[in-house]
Amino acid sequence: MQLENTAALVTGGASGLGAATAKALAERGATVFALDLKDGVDKAPEVAGVTYVPADVTDPEQVRAAVATAAGAGVPLRTVVNCAGVGPSMRILGKKGVHDLGVYAKVVQINLIGTFNVLALASEAIAGTEADENGQRGVIVNTASIAAYDGQIGQAAYASSKGGVVGLTLPAARDLAQYGIRVCTIAPGIVDTPMMATVSEEFRTSLAAGVPFPHRFAQPEEYAKLALAIVDHDYLNGETIRMDGALRMAPR
Repeated sequence: MQLENTAALVTGGASGLGAATAKALAERGATVFALDLKDGVDKAPEVAGVTYVPADVTDPEQVRAAVATAAGAGVPLRTVVNCAGVGPSMRILGKKGVHDLGVYAKVVQINLIGTFNVLALASEAIAGTEADENGQRGVIVNTASIAAYDGQIGQAAYASSKGGVVGLTLPAARDLAQYGIRVCTIAPGIVDTPMMATVSEEFRTSLAAGVPFPHRFAQPEEYAKLALAIVDHDYLNGETIRMDGALRMAPR
């Protein structure tokens, strides 16, 4: 699918995976709208071709307004990449007691329900565009995690939410096929995002050493490269692709 003279919406677009993807899409000629919380938008650097839109992915009205902004750019909305997410750690039963239900619900609300909210509302706008010569109207790329398959100790909430995104992929692709909209998911391994910058260098080194090859963290730009490859490859649909250097996470 061609990106020039089209619009794209990227959630979590002010930093990390979303920022790298928004920049890559803009460099390929798309008019990009990077959706993020207001605090993130206020701190985001200026990037040519990227317009920041403050919105909470869990709020239907805010997302509807953000989608309307992207759809009203004067070019068809064709691409959506869902990168917004959180990853707190908490054991089901730990030294401080039982896993906080509010924390569990919040992680699922942002990572899974937020992804579905954006996917559903954006697909409505994309479905209203004119199809290209191949019957295509757009592509939606969601973000899961290898934790969906190899959830570690303390990742019950995170793994549940990302497992939900994996499970959403195929039925979403089947639901939206009649509108010429493809749906795929990327399941990254350990990526060098701002979230990982908070851990010690010793821990970072040990994590990187556990990746079979290459022995390093993935870079956000590599995620962006894969997202663009999915957009380019018209026959990729309903699939979750691991991007993890062949890593299979240990229990802890």
